[in-house]
Order: sequence, then structure tokens, then C-alpha cells
Amino acid sequence: MLSDTGDHISGFSELTPDLAITLIERELGERCTGLCRPLASYINRVFELQLDGGEGIIAKFYRPGRWSREALLDEHEFLRELAELEIPVIAPRVFASGTTLGEHRGMYFTAFPKKLGRGCDEPSDDQWEELGRLLARVHNVGAIHPPRNRITMLPERSTRSNIEFILRSGCITGELRKEYEKAAQDIVELITPMFDGTELIRIHGDCHQANIVYRPGESFYLIDFDDMAVGPAVQDFWMLLPGHLTDSMLEVDLFIEGYETFRRFDRRTLTLIEPLRAMRYIHFTAWCAAQVADGGFARLAPGWGTQAFWRSEIADLRMQRDEIIGGAKPSWLM
Repeated sequence: MLSDTGDHISGFSELTPDLAITLIERELGERCTGLCRPLASYINRVFELQLDGGEGIIAKFYRPGRWSREALLDEHEFLRELAELEIPVIAPRVFASGTTLGEHRGMYFTAFPKKLGRGCDEPSDDQWEELGRLLARVHNVGAIHPPRNRITMLPERSTRSNIEFILRSGCITGELRKEYEKAAQDIVELITPMFDGTELIRIHGDCHQANIVYRPGESFYLIDFDDMAVGPAVQDFWMLLPGHLTDSMLEVDLFIEGYETFRRFDRRTLTLIEPLRAMRYIHFTAWCAAQVADGGFARLAPGWGTQAFWRSEIADLRMQRDEIIGGAKPSWLM
């Protein structure tokens, strides 16, 4: 849900710790202590608060213009459905009004219970199977019904939209703009037919190691559903792999073994991993362009948007196109 300008974020820029505490107290109907610790977030504003009873709260204030009310409620509804089935996610608290989403001057916010944990960068064999079981349970719920207002992760829809945003943003001009457009559109035309007939369900959408929390003695927790989407199940799998498909066959086998405890995995969709990687390149570039539109240059890597940067992006897209064209299928997919 990308926006073109930052004109609508005045209320966001005025968000102070005192206001954050006041809004959460109002919506929860409970008093907070004086603790208000800002937490790192690329897009949103996030604070750690504490209720008088000692319970930790993570207050999340969504950047205006990025998601509609319906899209945010899609996220919260998905989390609630998962939590009700005891699938390890962290669902938002229900406010005194009966909703999970508060609003102040066009700025939406919510509150999550604080839950400590740490990352797991190199899962063991047993943990790869556990990740498979976790995501299969998530996808069983995701397949129940569609969301109201979330993107559909397909080349001709989400990726074309991202390309249009990048070109419209003014971040790239002149001959490089033409070269980037051609490289990106060539990718879309190449991979679009590869998604024909693929089942599309509600998915996490941004499932990588940083969004998996490990709590010793408990299951993995899946967090940060900001980018939930409608898409192929394999999207929630490929970013967890330690490398390209042909270099990760052991992890693939372990994951699928765990996954198929609860849900069939269509092995043919493994051929979508490199197309999805290409789509990810374009999506991330559009995300960065949106930061620029919101005045968020500080959130970008040095040199972003320079001619050298765009030449590198164009080369990466061309290389990824060649990877997709020349990629060999594993024997068990033939």
C-alpha cells in the first residue's frame, strides 16, 4: 500500500512518548507507568510501555498512508484467527471499545502484549521440520477466506504496481529510467505464466529469520504480519532458506516433511522461488522509493538512488532473469 507523498503524516511527526502513553491508556482503559522505550522500526513508530500491573505492552503506531483501516483489520483478524487455534503468533490486545485498532488524527495504532524471544539463524534439522509444521498451520487458516484489502502477490498485479510506483516517484530519470523499466518489465513478462494455476491464500508475506522468534522450551513464534498478502504458500518459505534452491535441498526436504504433517505442499511451486526473488528485488526498491517520498532518506543505505545504484539494480534484474531462464529443475520436479 504505497503512497506518493508524506503530506499526510503531520500527526505522525507529532507523536511523543507522552501522547503514545495517553492514547494507549485511553484505549485499554488501564493506567501505564512512566516507562516508554522507543524501539527500532523502519516505517512505523513502536514503543515499549508498561501497565501499572507490570504487564509489558508494545504500542505500534502505523505510518499514515501505508495501509487502509480495512488492510490493518485484515492483519489483526488473521492474527486473532491464528491465536484462537493456539498457533504461536502474538495477537493484538482488544481495546475497551471492542476493537484492536485505535485512531488519532488519521494515525492508526494498536497494542501487543510484550513477549521476549531471540532469533534462530541456523535452525537444526528438527527445527526445520518445526518451521514446516508452523507454516502449514498458518496456511490452513489462511486458506479459509480472503482478506478485505490486501495485495495479491502476482507479477502482473503487485510487481507491475511496484514498477509503476518506482517510475512515477522520480527517483530514476533519463536513459537509466528506460533501462530499468525494460529490465523490470522483461522479468514480469517472463514469469507471469509461471504462476498460472497456483493456489493463492492469505500468507505472512515477509517470512524471514528476523520475523521468527525462538523461545526456549516453546514453539517458534511468527511475528510482524504488516506485509500479509494473498499469494502462493512458497513465498513464506523461500526466504528462510540458506541459499538458492539447489544449494538447500536438505532444508527443503526437512521443511516439507514437517509441513505435510498438516497440509499438502505443492512441490511444483518450488520453481517459483527465483521468480519470487526477482519480485522481491522490485518490491524492495519500491519500498525504498516510498521512504524517499516520506522524507525518510535516513532509513536508506548510503548511495541509494545514485546512478551507480541504478546501474547495479538493472544488472541484478538482468542477472536474475538469466537465472530464471537457465535455472535447472531438481530431478524430483521433472
